[in-house]
Amino acid sequence: MEETSKSVRSSETLLLVSEGFRFLKAHREVTIVLLMLAAMALVGAFAPLLAGDPMAINPAMRYKPPSAEHWLGTDNLGRDVYARLIYGTRNSMAVGFAVAGITTVIGVAIGVYAGFSSLGGAIVMRLNDAMMSIPAVLLAIALASLMEQGLAAVIVAITVPEIPRMVRVVRALVLGIRRQPYLAAAVSIGTRGLPLVFRHVLPNMFGPVLVQATYACASAVITSAVLAFLGVGVSPDIPSWGGMMASAKSMFRLHPELMLYPGLALSLLVLLVNILGDRLSDAVDPRKAKRGIL
Repeated sequence: MEETSKSVRSSETLLLVSEGFRFLKAHREVTIVLLMLAAMALVGAFAPLLAGDPMAINPAMRYKPPSAEHWLGTDNLGRDVYARLIYGTRNSMAVGFAVAGITTVIGVAIGVYAGFSSLGGAIVMRLNDAMMSIPAVLLAIALASLMEQGLAAVIVAITVPEIPRMVRVVRALVLGIRRQPYLAAAVSIGTRGLPLVFRHVLPNMFGPVLVQATYACASAVITSAVLAFLGVGVSPDIPSWGGMMASAKSMFRLHPELMLYPGLALSLLVLLVNILGDRLSDAVDPRKAKRGIL
């Protein structure tokens, strides 16, 4: 019996892998986006090997043009712009992926509970609506200002406003799944509690949750840049794209490239994540598949 269950799980895993490869083969733009995101992640992961010290200050080298020593020039404190851009990639992607992961785990747990519990779900959704009535950026700024500076504070400050959006999506999915005949059949044979959730609920909402996670990631990257631009959450010494743009704003007319580099990097990352989310949204929408859009 145990060997049979193991073979079934292995066959299901192989089926998912084959479906994933088939999807990537049919949607080459998704493959390109994933490769570009992987390249940016590798750049951030190996930043110490690709760039020098991003916090080394040399006042004698202020606002130097690109050279063999400083590929993208230097900023107002003589720091290497290329090094700060590379390390900023690491910090931005770390915040984006961390926020997306934490938001997904907590949001799915709360959303599933709200979908199955009538009274508890009503209370959760009222609190959810109250949190969503506050603009996400303002709430993130308020939370970040109450904590010590650092990436952990930024992640927490951005995650809190993102969780209610995930909860709303998951609860709507659970309410739809509860009306399906296969769930009633599973309950009739005695499947309840966590086994019911893990076997019949979570697998059937994987696609929409993944799409929402990509949107949370893109939103987190933008919000982290806003916080750094305003000087909230992270120290100005820590390399970040928002901090780079903040330090370059006073000399924008004379040195616009100092704001252009981090702005382009930020735009590219958000664009790639949004494209990935849009294509995944199209893929999990059965109405578009039936119309032959995919």
